Amino acid sequence: MIKPLGSRVLIKMKEGEETTKSGIIIAQAAQEKPQIAEVIEVGPGEVFDGKKEEMLVKKGDNVIISQYAGTEVKYEGVEYKIVKQEDILAIVE
Repeated sequence: MIKPLGSRVLIKMKEGEETTKSGIIIAQAAQEKPQIAEVIEVGPGEVFDGKKEEMLVKKGDNVIISQYAGTEVKYEGVEYKIVKQEDILAIVE
């Protein structure tokens, strides 16, 4: 298992739609990169000037991230990204 350090978050990107509402299939290369991901694991947070930074996301949350954020990693055949909490723009409810 991957356990992020500091204020980092392990996420798994959600797959984008492959067909439009009218049934047109979009080629993989023409699709925009999805920016919605599921939080898989959360780091413990960091301490700045004696105050612990609170982690605002939790395991299982769906989040929107900055388009080019994070470091891609492959672990046991599954692709993940590790992003800083500050690269998470919103929680999808």
